[in-house]
Amino acid sequence: MNNFFALIGEYTIFNVMVIGHFPKIIKRFREILKQMKRVGYDSLFLIAITSAFTGLVTSMQASYQTSGYIPESLIGVLVGKATMIELAPVLTGLVLTGKIGASLAAEIGTMRVSEELDALEAMAIDSVGYVYLPRILATSLMVPLLEIFAVVVGIFSAFALSIFKYGINGYTFFSNMRNFFQPSDLWAGVIKAFIFGIIISTIGCFAGSKTKNGAEGVGRAATITVVYSSILILISDFIVAALLFGNL
Repeated sequence: MNNFFALIGEYTIFNVMVIGHFPKIIKRFREILKQMKRVGYDSLFLIAITSAFTGLVTSMQASYQTSGYIPESLIGVLVGKATMIELAPVLTGLVLTGKIGASLAAEIGTMRVSEELDALEAMAIDSVGYVYLPRILATSLMVPLLEIFAVVVGIFSAFALSIFKYGINGYTFFSNMRNFFQPSDLWAGVIKAFIFGIIISTIGCFAGSKTKNGAEGVGRAATITVVYSSILILISDFIVAALLFGNL
């Protein structure tokens, strides 16, 4: 138990150190852009595939589960709200946990065990501002953008299925979605995605910075990042949903 609280304390101190380096963002602008491409552009295909099939499954399930209760013309409403509020942010976060979080942990863990981070500090280069800050900031900014992209792809894939399988025309699909749309639906997903981005990046960087015992330690850091990030994403998803929609 003492080790657990000590780890929480170290993680908190790590995040405070990163926040303290935010005034140095301009100096790391090029590295931040590089990391934004790595997190965002390089993940587009993976997010597109995930969100497209999520939209297809959601459309089928919405039709099946509401058959006889709700007209099929309202499938767009169900798909839109479910995708914007819950499916797009959570699935995007979980997918990026495996892709980006594990990559960050492995990359920084390798730098730790190969003493590259020690070499930076020996040359008076601050590893927090040079290594951690660009990765954390880029991930925190790009995950919400990827979430919006996932929403668009998911809704249009559900729309395509609704046309061919249920004979719903585009006007009916999108007009009903627009009639029941609330800005809070979209913002809830964006807020969740931003929090998920912070969780993925900070845990990945922190786990990597604590890596020991060579290649085995690198693998352990990547595994720890995926496991703990996934758990915290689901917990924070509930907390944010409860605060926004649960009247807590």
